[in-house]
Amino acid sequence: MRRPEAAATIDLSRRETFRDWAPAILRYRDLDPNGHVNHGVINGFFEEGRIRFRRDDLIRCGRDTVAGIVVVRLDARYRAPLYFPGNVEIGTIILHVGGAGFVFGQGLFQGETCIATAEVETVFVHPETARAVRIPKDVRAVLLEGMAGG
Repeated sequence: MRRPEAAATIDLSRRETFRDWAPAILRYRDLDPNGHVNHGVINGFFEEGRIRFRRDDLIRCGRDTVAGIVVVRLDARYRAPLYFPGNVEIGTIILHVGGAGFVFGQGLFQGETCIATAEVETVFVHPETARAVRIPKDVRAVLLEGMAGG
Protein backbone atom coordinates (compact mmCIF):
# COMPACT_ATOMS: atom_id res chain seq x y z
CA MET A 1 0.00 0.00 0.00
CA ARG A 2 2.03 2.93 -1.23
CA ARG A 3 0.74 6.35 -0.36
CA PRO A 4 -1.50 7.94 -2.99
CA GLU A 5 -0.34 10.68 -5.34
CA ALA A 6 -1.75 13.51 -3.18
CA ALA A 7 0.15 12.26 -0.13
CA ALA A 8 3.33 11.80 -2.19
CA THR A 9 3.77 15.58 -2.26
CA ILE A 10 3.92 15.85 1.54
CA ASP A 11 7.42 16.82 2.66
CA LEU A 12 8.34 14.77 5.72
CA SER A 13 11.57 16.74 6.17
CA ARG A 14 9.68 19.89 7.29
CA ARG A 15 8.70 20.36 10.94
CA GLU A 16 5.44 22.11 10.02
CA THR A 17 4.21 18.91 8.37
CA PHE A 18 3.66 17.30 11.77
CA ARG A 19 1.17 17.93 14.56
CA ASP A 20 1.88 14.93 16.81
CA TRP A 21 5.26 15.00 18.60
CA ALA A 22 7.22 12.71 20.91
CA PRO A 23 10.47 13.76 22.66
CA ALA A 24 13.49 11.49 23.11
CA ILE A 25 16.86 11.85 24.80
CA LEU A 26 20.07 10.67 23.14
CA ARG A 27 22.21 8.30 25.18
CA TYR A 28 25.93 7.60 24.94
CA ARG A 29 25.16 3.92 24.29
CA ASP A 30 23.26 4.96 21.12
CA LEU A 31 26.52 5.73 19.28
CA ASP A 32 28.10 3.68 16.53
CA PRO A 33 31.89 3.37 16.01
CA ASN A 34 31.82 6.58 13.91
CA GLY A 35 30.46 8.62 16.81
CA HIS A 36 27.01 9.01 15.20
CA VAL A 37 23.75 7.82 16.68
CA ASN A 38 23.23 4.37 15.13
CA HIS A 39 20.56 3.91 12.43
CA GLY A 40 18.91 1.17 14.51
CA VAL A 41 18.44 3.65 17.34
CA ILE A 42 16.92 6.13 14.88
CA ASN A 43 14.45 3.42 13.81
CA GLY A 44 13.68 2.92 17.52
CA PHE A 45 12.87 6.62 17.81
CA PHE A 46 10.42 6.22 14.94
CA GLU A 47 8.81 3.36 16.84
CA GLU A 48 8.48 5.60 19.92
CA GLY A 49 6.66 8.19 17.80
CA ARG A 50 4.23 5.59 16.43
CA ILE A 51 3.56 4.14 19.88
CA ARG A 52 2.92 7.61 21.28
CA PHE A 53 0.47 8.37 18.46
CA ARG A 54 -1.33 5.07 19.02
CA ARG A 55 -1.37 5.46 22.80
CA ASP A 56 -2.35 9.14 22.92
CA ASP A 57 -4.64 9.50 19.90
CA LEU A 58 -6.19 6.08 19.43
CA ILE A 59 -6.97 5.75 23.14
CA ARG A 60 -10.17 7.68 22.40
CA CYS A 61 -11.46 4.47 20.82
CA GLY A 62 -11.48 2.79 24.24
CA ARG A 63 -9.35 -0.18 23.20
CA ASP A 64 -5.80 -1.45 23.57
CA THR A 65 -4.21 0.65 20.87
CA VAL A 66 -0.67 -0.69 21.17
CA ALA A 67 -1.66 -4.26 20.25
CA GLY A 68 -3.30 -5.29 16.98
CA ILE A 69 -1.24 -3.17 14.57
CA VAL A 70 1.81 -4.67 12.85
CA VAL A 71 4.49 -3.07 10.71
CA VAL A 72 4.75 -4.59 7.23
CA ARG A 73 7.13 -2.06 5.64
CA LEU A 74 9.51 0.58 6.98
CA ASP A 75 11.17 2.88 4.47
CA ALA A 76 13.64 5.19 6.24
CA ARG A 77 15.82 7.90 4.76
CA TYR A 78 18.76 9.15 6.82
CA ARG A 79 19.38 12.79 5.99
CA ALA A 80 21.94 14.11 8.50
CA PRO A 81 24.22 12.63 11.16
CA LEU A 82 22.99 12.74 14.72
CA TYR A 83 25.48 13.25 17.54
CA PHE A 84 25.45 12.76 21.30
CA PRO A 85 24.55 14.54 23.60
CA GLY A 86 21.17 16.06 22.96
CA ASN A 87 17.48 15.58 22.44
CA VAL A 88 15.34 14.84 19.41
CA GLU A 89 11.68 15.15 18.54
CA ILE A 90 9.75 12.62 16.49
CA GLY A 91 6.91 13.98 14.37
CA THR A 92 4.17 11.59 13.27
CA ILE A 93 1.22 11.93 10.88
CA ILE A 94 -0.98 9.59 8.91
CA LEU A 95 -0.33 9.62 5.15
CA HIS A 96 -2.93 7.12 3.98
CA VAL A 97 -5.76 5.01 5.38
CA GLY A 98 -6.82 1.91 3.44
CA GLY A 99 -9.15 -0.97 4.16
CA ALA A 100 -7.00 -2.97 6.59
CA GLY A 101 -3.90 -0.81 6.79
CA PHE A 102 -2.56 2.68 7.06
CA VAL A 103 0.72 4.51 6.48
CA PHE A 104 2.53 6.64 9.04
CA GLY A 105 4.75 9.50 7.89
CA GLN A 106 7.50 10.42 10.34
CA GLY A 107 10.32 12.89 10.77
CA LEU A 108 13.12 12.93 13.34
CA PHE A 109 14.40 16.40 14.20
CA GLN A 110 17.15 17.88 16.30
CA GLY A 111 16.26 21.53 16.53
CA GLU A 112 15.37 22.58 13.00
CA THR A 113 17.54 19.90 11.37
CA CYS A 114 15.76 16.91 9.89
CA ILE A 115 17.85 13.89 10.79
CA ALA A 116 15.70 11.20 9.15
CA THR A 117 12.27 10.55 7.66
CA ALA A 118 10.25 7.36 7.39
CA GLU A 119 7.13 5.95 5.82
CA VAL A 120 5.79 3.02 7.80
CA GLU A 121 3.04 0.79 6.42
CA THR A 122 1.00 -1.00 9.05
CA VAL A 123 -1.85 -3.50 9.02
CA PHE A 124 -4.64 -3.95 11.55
CA VAL A 125 -4.79 -7.61 12.61
CA HIS A 126 -7.23 -9.81 14.51
CA PRO A 127 -5.75 -10.55 17.97
CA GLU A 128 -6.40 -14.30 17.79
CA THR A 129 -5.72 -15.14 14.14
CA ALA A 130 -3.08 -12.48 13.37
CA ARG A 131 -4.78 -12.06 9.97
CA ALA A 132 -5.46 -8.65 8.48
CA VAL A 133 -8.93 -7.28 9.20
CA ARG A 134 -10.72 -4.09 8.21
CA ILE A 135 -9.84 -1.14 10.40
CA PRO A 136 -12.72 -0.63 12.87
CA LYS A 137 -14.82 2.49 12.18
CA ASP A 138 -13.87 4.22 15.45
CA VAL A 139 -10.15 3.68 14.78
CA ARG A 140 -10.56 4.77 11.16
CA ALA A 141 -12.16 8.05 12.31
CA VAL A 142 -9.19 8.88 14.55
CA LEU A 143 -6.72 7.94 11.81
CA LEU A 144 -8.48 10.21 9.33
CA GLU A 145 -8.29 13.07 11.84
CA GLY A 146 -4.52 12.51 12.05
CA MET A 147 -4.00 12.59 8.29
CA ALA A 148 -1.62 15.06 6.73
CA GLY A 149 -3.51 17.95 5.22
CA GLY A 150 -6.58 17.02 7.26
